[in-house]
Amino acid sequence: MAFSPQKRKGTLSGILFVAIFSAAATFIAGLPPVQSLGLSPLVIGIVMGIFYANTLHNQTPEEWQSGITFSAKKILRFAIVFYGFRITFQQIAEVGMDGFLVSLVMLTSTLILGSWLGYKVFGMEKDTSILTASGAAVCGAAAVLATEPVLKSEEYKTAIAVSMVVLFGTISMFLYPVLYTTIFENASGFLHMTAREFGIYVGGTIHEVAQVVAVPASVPNAPEEMANAAVIVKMTRVIMIAPMLIVLGLYLAYTAKKEGGETNGKMKLVIPWFAVYFIGVAGFNSLHLVPQNIVDIINQIDTFLLTMAMTALGMGTVFAKFKGLGLAPVYTATAMFAWLVVGGFVVTKLVCA
Repeated sequence: MAFSPQKRKGTLSGILFVAIFSAAATFIAGLPPVQSLGLSPLVIGIVMGIFYANTLHNQTPEEWQSGITFSAKKILRFAIVFYGFRITFQQIAEVGMDGFLVSLVMLTSTLILGSWLGYKVFGMEKDTSILTASGAAVCGAAAVLATEPVLKSEEYKTAIAVSMVVLFGTISMFLYPVLYTTIFENASGFLHMTAREFGIYVGGTIHEVAQVVAVPASVPNAPEEMANAAVIVKMTRVIMIAPMLIVLGLYLAYTAKKEGGETNGKMKLVIPWFAVYFIGVAGFNSLHLVPQNIVDIINQIDTFLLTMAMTALGMGTVFAKFKGLGLAPVYTATAMFAWLVVGGFVVTKLVCA
């Protein structure tokens, strides 16, 4: 037990240590130059955690490790559940069937393509392939965090996936506004995109929520319709974390049985209950029983808890573990990025036609 009398002091010290790092990450993310880059506290947190893991790790008491692990595992699940306060079913209905279909097609295709390419084509380890694909398919770092407990993978694999999200999500933030202003806005025929179509395209293909918000804001004189469509479609992808994780749990159970990993002939089913609770919280939020100002406070606290989880995962990431991986993660993420940009455009145009 993490909170047994013998370990309580060390565990609490470790949690406080992670919280201090996370507070610093939150402060840095709030600075205007960092905000303009669309970097969330989660990303800043994992960078700080990785820096600590590879420089000062041996200078802190070993007893604190239980608190760091608690932050990376238990606090993570709690934070994912309360992420549901960011979404309502009404928002998903508002964007219509177009946004839902684009979200569904892009999430499914990107997850399958990325996992297959990473594992079968580029020779990456299976967990790393799935984590990298989930980040691109759903909602960046938060999706990687949510997928990690289902796979029960090591922290460094999560860090690899998050680094790919940061790299290609950042490229997206600069690429998409240029594509719209130079091609889509003034083109004719199939290449032309309305503001609403471009919003759906952005929400259905860009990695992080913060990056999705940043793109319409970077388009000169962008109508509100573009930003609204982008955010709502992105939230639709976010809520799909839950069914994705349940299906992933079923897949893992099936492959374990196929490979002879079951016990006494029974298939061990991995059900990520926190994903089910996530849907429940989103449903509760859809009833609008909690005042919006309270929901905003909950979301701020939740962002901090997610930052703690990400920071703690970074603290378990030692570069020595990356040896032997080569450029496989970059190749995999590049292929997924190409699919999101090109395939996402085609899917959006076909669905919205």
